[in-house]
Amino acid sequence: MIKAVKLSDFRNFKTKVLEFSDEVTLIIGPNASGKTNILESFFLLSTGRSFKARVEEEMINYEKDLARIKGLLSNETVLESVITRGLIDIGAELPEKVARKKLMLNGVSKRLIDFTGNFKVVLFGPWDMDLVTESPSLRRKFLDTVLSQVDREYRRSILSYEKGVRQRNRLLFRIREEGISRSQLLFWNQLLIKNGDYISQKREEFIEYVNSRPGVQSLTYKLFYDKSIISEGRLQQYREEEIAAATTLVGPHRDDFIFKISKDKKTNDESKSRELAAYGSRGEQRMAVLWLKIAELDFIEAKSGERPTLLLDDIFSELDPEHRDVVMEITKNQQTIITTADPHFVNKLKKVEKIELGA
Repeated sequence: MIKAVKLSDFRNFKTKVLEFSDEVTLIIGPNASGKTNILESFFLLSTGRSFKARVEEEMINYEKDLARIKGLLSNETVLESVITRGLIDIGAELPEKVARKKLMLNGVSKRLIDFTGNFKVVLFGPWDMDLVTESPSLRRKFLDTVLSQVDREYRRSILSYEKGVRQRNRLLFRIREEGISRSQLLFWNQLLIKNGDYISQKREEFIEYVNSRPGVQSLTYKLFYDKSIISEGRLQQYREEEIAAATTLVGPHRDDFIFKISKDKKTNDESKSRELAAYGSRGEQRMAVLWLKIAELDFIEAKSGERPTLLLDDIFSELDPEHRDVVMEITKNQQTIITTADPHFVNKLKKVEKIELGA
């Protein structure tokens, strides 16, 4: 759990110190007051990355060269992230070059692989509704965020795999354009297969866990894992197409998963289920994402022994009263931090600490 955070020149906050209840904290403020920015700072302390910035320097106050986010956890661990524009003006003739991001644990600099997962969170915002209907890349990013919080080897594998795909694609381009030997692919093929197998295995385990969870209200949801297997045989099968496209065409970077829904709780008969993106109502899609987020909370706890902090970013305006009640019940099970512009949505909650932000 997080006890306090100090934001310095982060987004719209020049200096801000906030303290949080170990139960429910409600952050109230009008639009553009910085509510989501606070949750972004938590996500950064959890994963080392932003969930909203296109480039990380967007998180720095527009008048400054450096932003600092410092969090104190309930076990007295101190997490810190320093974001820069790559240059710091120290009054010399030329600005000094510095790292664009520095991550620290108890004052000691850490690599992303060792920083991630010390503070575990589940984030739920209106944009998560896109998980059902939008690009597969969003769903892959979701899988990576969940699994990276609980599995260091997964973090290592995904970083190695992504680097390998970039290097292999460059080689494919040179094979096509310069006619260099295809034998140079062998090392990268083996690296992708080794790391890709681990990534696929862990993604499959998570999806199986999610599918074992009960549905929401009268609806039963399932995820179908559309796995892109990577192997020597498949790389051989697509070798000409890959060279023509200068792109690696198989592997976990092509994975997807599909939401399905059934009203029959007693059967897994695929013929009685329908694909949610094409044939589900907006309400059913919202409930599917809520079902997934509940499963994410339980999965992280099952794998790590720690209940993650739940971050709810202005989601109540997206839900009808019945579904709001479902979310209210969930808030009792772990530290929960909620943002809203309209506190009447959460007036049923008891024992709530409030933080009010101005415009």
